[in-house]
Amino acid sequence: MNKFLISNIARFVILVLLQVLILSNINFLGYINPYLYVFFILLLPLNLSQYKVIFFSFLIGLTIDTFEDSGGIHAAASVLIAYLRPSFLRFSFGISYEHQTVKFHQTPFAQRFSYISLLVFIHHLVLFSLEIFDVNFIVLLLKKTLFSSLFTILLILIVTGLFQQNKK
Repeated sequence: MNKFLISNIARFVILVLLQVLILSNINFLGYINPYLYVFFILLLPLNLSQYKVIFFSFLIGLTIDTFEDSGGIHAAASVLIAYLRPSFLRFSFGISYEHQTVKFHQTPFAQRFSYISLLVFIHHLVLFSLEIFDVNFIVLLLKKTLFSSLFTILLILIVTGLFQQNKK
């Protein structure tokens, strides 16, 4: 097996275990839940075919759903952001994405932040919409989406910063 495959399998396993064993047990103030496993989808290689990105996103979402007994909401939200990912990559990284020259850790912070924020927010909005599934609780839906997104984005930036310092 090549280095790419081993690193992605390790990332998958570590993020699933971290999510299931630690992060899923965090519930600040009733509506703040971090979902760090989204980071796996964000970091999938740009040259990977769209079908494979959607498949791996479905796989990680389904794995989380299996452990959390959540009926497929994580898989649905993950597949949606995998499908939208090329558009957000194009929006955030522009011509660099078109020429496949984006190195995630070497991009300017603003580009990275917009990419992470957009995908995390969409993921959380879909996830909590499917979880709550009632328009009478729109305020709760928006609170959970906003605060969980902020917390997840913060965690992703911290993890990115830690690995970026290790590469220097």
